[in-house]
Amino acid sequence: MKLVVLDGKTLNPGDNPWAPLERFGGLEVYDRTASDEIVSRCGDASIVLTNKVPFTAATLDQLPDLKFIAVTATGYNVVDVAAAAERGIVVSNVPEYSTLSVAQHVFAMLLSFLHRPADHHQAIVDGQWQAVGDFSFTLAPIQELAGKTIGIVGLGRTGRATAAIASAFGMRVVASSRRQINPLTGEGFEWLSVEQLFERADVVSIHCPQTEENKGFIDGQLLSRMKPTSMLINTARGGLVDEQALAAALNDGGIAGALLDVCSTEPIGTDSPLLAAKNCLLTPHIAWATFEARQRLMHTTAENVEAFLQGQPQNVVS
Repeated sequence: MKLVVLDGKTLNPGDNPWAPLERFGGLEVYDRTASDEIVSRCGDASIVLTNKVPFTAATLDQLPDLKFIAVTATGYNVVDVAAAAERGIVVSNVPEYSTLSVAQHVFAMLLSFLHRPADHHQAIVDGQWQAVGDFSFTLAPIQELAGKTIGIVGLGRTGRATAAIASAFGMRVVASSRRQINPLTGEGFEWLSVEQLFERADVVSIHCPQTEENKGFIDGQLLSRMKPTSMLINTARGGLVDEQALAAALNDGGIAGALLDVCSTEPIGTDSPLLAAKNCLLTPHIAWATFEARQRLMHTTAENVEAFLQGQPQNVVS
């Protein structure tokens, strides 16, 4: 049996060994794989692991030995699942491994944006605090989170974990979700429409999956509903946001800030309007990538492979 990992660099940059998968034998690992290399690398493989390398119907047609695709992520839109099913290829994902890491990153970005610790450190190194002479020195006003409203779009596992942290900070939580089930028990919780949420929230945090229906739904019209003091956080998918409209809203003062871990093109294009936008904090799609989350991802992926080999596949997507 041959098992191929097509883009393993982000899962294991050197600190997260492949041992859980090596035990199955025949493991080949590639850090990265271009689209025109997929067939040559997977031609005789029965099991393939992919994170972002795409598998279209045309590609699947050229891989007659392929029986199982293990997506090393929660999102599985890189695989034409319907085409895989037609060819008898099982597809699995890892539905819960980075929940706490992503929720943590939401607040890492938010607190960094509000308190600017790195900027204040540099100001001290540059002598600005000493030059002012006061015992306390700030580059800009600092805000408390307590009493503010966070609006969560997509109240699944990660959205709920984010809500729990927000509540611990004393924030009021409102949410919009396609299925309004399992409401939060915190005081003042409300289900809102997306439009109402963008109007009322001081912080909007995006946690919904990207589909063909909601691609670019955060557009100029929706952003115009936000308060000029409010902030947008996106740790979900970059394609949910119209980036030209977001850059315009930031540059025009329509909103106070955008904190983005994801972009429509990754790595971000050199011509992206977000690079020059005011009050835009960018991180390179790392919310999922804590060491602990990557360990969970590795072990659950190995469990998915083992379950498939035992004839009882788990975490199957359709």
